[in-house]
Amino acid sequence: MASEELKFGRRKVLEGVVVSDRMQKTVTVAVERLTRHPLYKKTIRRRKKYHAHDENNECRVGDRVLIVESRPLSRTKRWRVARILQRAEQVEVRAEEVDLEALGERRRQREQAAAEEAAEATMEATET
Repeated sequence: MASEELKFGRRKVLEGVVVSDRMQKTVTVAVERLTRHPLYKKTIRRRKKYHAHDENNECRVGDRVLIVESRPLSRTKRWRVARILQRAEQVEVRAEEVDLEALGERRRQREQAAAEEAAEATMEATET
């Protein structure tokens, strides 16, 4: 980490995981730290979220990133993504793998059950 501190000067450097990438050119990074409880002396995980600038929209949810302190870029952004340390695994589901017939069959069964319940309810209402 010493070489990274020299590279970024006096700026603070944090490592965290991207938890949101829904904004344009901005990601939310969760940084975890361990601290001791003052009374019980148990080690506790503390988590803080930072908004970081991602110029090229490269980061995805689950990526492990290094963020560096910078000048204020907006009301909440004071950090920049320096680099992506580890990419999150992307699971791709092809359209062929989804069984459309089974989905259609389930929907038809639900519709039939709902229609039968409605018919029973109307029968009970007419009998009374």
